[in-house]
Order: sequence, then structure tokens, then C-alpha cells
Amino acid sequence: MSLPQPLPLAEAQAKLIKLAQTMSVEHRSPAEAVGHYLADPLLARRTQPPADLSAMDGYAMRAGDVVGPWKLVGESAAGHPFADSLQAGEAIRISTGAILPRMAGAILLQEEAEITEGYVHVVPGGLATPRHIRRAGFDFYEDDLILEKGTVLGAPQIALALAGGHATLPVHVFPQVAIMDTGDELAARPDQCGPGQIPASNGAMLQAMARPYTSRIAYHGPIPDDLDLLKTALEQAGEADIIVTSGGASVGDHDLLKPAMEAAGFTLSFWRVAMKPGKPLMVGQKGRQIVLGLPGNPVSSYVTAYFFLLPLLRAMAGARQPFMQSWPMRLAENLPAGGKRLEFLRGSYGDRGISPVDGMQDSSALLALSRSDALIERPAMAEPAKIGDIVQVFPLDTL
Repeated sequence: MSLPQPLPLAEAQAKLIKLAQTMSVEHRSPAEAVGHYLADPLLARRTQPPADLSAMDGYAMRAGDVVGPWKLVGESAAGHPFADSLQAGEAIRISTGAILPRMAGAILLQEEAEITEGYVHVVPGGLATPRHIRRAGFDFYEDDLILEKGTVLGAPQIALALAGGHATLPVHVFPQVAIMDTGDELAARPDQCGPGQIPASNGAMLQAMARPYTSRIAYHGPIPDDLDLLKTALEQAGEADIIVTSGGASVGDHDLLKPAMEAAGFTLSFWRVAMKPGKPLMVGQKGRQIVLGLPGNPVSSYVTAYFFLLPLLRAMAGARQPFMQSWPMRLAENLPAGGKRLEFLRGSYGDRGISPVDGMQDSSALLALSRSDALIERPAMAEPAKIGDIVQVFPLDTL
């Protein structure tokens, strides 16, 4: 069988994202929209603050009347504004967050004031100033763009949306996912492995990675290396927007994903990516449904899910930026020259920078993966790198 040339990572990612169709839109309360992506730009429906406010507890007076003393004529508290205008020689008690009365333009801090017989006096070193005023609209004005389409709604964004006057938010629903472990060597129970078997761990790992971006996850498996059984499993996952398989995507006699996909009506979109670990990645499509065939080795499965499954889920959920961004970091130890493929080393942070984790960088080494904070990018044919050199890393601790 003639094999296709492996695609560069960026090209393969772009091909995958082109297959993605954005999910439908629902209007949800801000609390129910947490973690979702905005389906439309969000404009403010009100001005924040709606009026000039005090940023501190103290006393408010007219802007040109800052020497004192001032006659104390009332109070403005948060939610209970002073109704009248301030006259020359007058001041009011004002609380943090309270609206300044008409004509007020300066604030004397509470600790810089002394009250004697109904008059406010400035203590030595004190100063009435406009510095402690929050001007109307300093955060945003009505009709300002406050959140862009595709923004993920975390805690600050939810607070902003509410402050902007929104009781509901348009968000994309999350896709449904089916995850399948495949291979004769896989045991369903980790405590009941027969001769030549290993525990089926990839499915649970992939579920944990995908769960924040899914509305429903169905697990199938482990599925033996049987063409009919694999074909049936693919067909039974008909409600899933994305089917993720682990194993069977390579070129061995028992790698049956490609013929099973074709038998189930999927068209192969691309196969094999020039990266290590993760070369035997396979992607197919049938209508809206996408099948993502990941390698069976657990580290390969994890790394390809990081660079393909998670961006696909985020893209279908409407993310403006579906791909994880790399960070520059200094190396804490020397690295040898790179190989023929783009490689991602499992690394951990330290006081001096980032280093490959101690132990094996093999694609089956879960202990090293479990101790990793990031993936260290090593371009194909990279020159040896020294301590202190800058490398690009992809964080894992944000997942």
C-alpha cells in the first residue's frame, strides 16, 4: 500500500478546522453560559459607571472649593444618592461607590478630615482632590463593544456581561463526542488483565481532556481488532458530532481503522502528520460527523488530542482562537539536535526554566507524561540547544 506523505502540523490542523461546522446557538443566563463561547459580539446596554462615583470613603465638595472648612449638609451612600446640588462652602459625607451630587468635583479622604461642630476641616497634610472620583463611563459606555464574538466566558467575562446589562447571552452549544478504545491487547478492567493484555487507559484520558468542551461523551470499548465490530461501533455513534478512536490508525496488519471508516461511509480527509509523537493520525468525515483516529500509544494519543481534538472541539463550539498558544521559555538544561520530524518533548518547569522530564520520552511512557507541565517544541533538524536558550513550550497545566 502506497502511504501518503505526512502533512506538516500547521497544515494538518488547518485542514481539520476547515471540516468543522460550528454548533447551534442558544441564549443562556450568564451562570449557565460559563465555559461557552459567545456566538455574537456583545455590546454594552448601559454605561459603567452610570454617573461620577466616589472611589473612597470621605467627603465631597465643589471642585473649586477645596480649602474649607465646609458645612456638612448631608450624605451620599451607595444606592442612596444625595438629591440636592452642592453649594459653595458645603460638603457631604460620601461612601465608596456612591454617586457624587450635582456640582461636586473633589473628595477629601475620611482619614484626612476632622469634623468640628458640623463643619469638615482638612487635617495637616490633607488635600481635597478629584483624584478619587470614578468618572461616568470610565469602564465602558452604552453601545461599546465589551466582548468579541468567540470569546470564552470565564468569571471576569460573566461579570462584565452582567455589568453591561445582559440577562442572557448567545452561546454555541458544545458538540457531542463518542470515544473508542480499540485493540485486542486492551482489558476493560485494569485489575483483570489477561496474558498479553494491558489496561485500556486512553479512553478515560481522552474523556478527561474533552469533557470541558462537550455536551455529552459516550464511551465505547475496548473494541477488539475486528473490522466488523469496529465498523458497527462507528455506525452506532451516529449521534456524535465527533468520533475519537485510539489505536488502529497505523499501517500494521491489525490496524483496521481506515477500512472500517470506509465501510461505515466515511471519506478519508487526511492521514499521517509529520510530528513525533503522533505520526499515524487519521481524519475522516461523513456529513457533519468527523472521525478523528488517534494513535494507540498513550503519549501519542495525548499529544495528538492536544493539537487536534481540543482545537476541533473549541472550533465547533465557536472559539475565536481554537489553538493553544505557545510561550517562550529558557532551557534549564542542554538539548541534543532534533530529528527528521517536529518533536514535542514532555517538560517540567523549574526555577531556571524548563527541562525535559527525567525518564523516558517514549510514546508509551505515562509516568513521564504525568510529571509534565508543558510540551517543548523541537523543530525538525533543530540545532543542539544550550542552557539559557529560548524554546517554545505549550502549557499542559491550563487544561
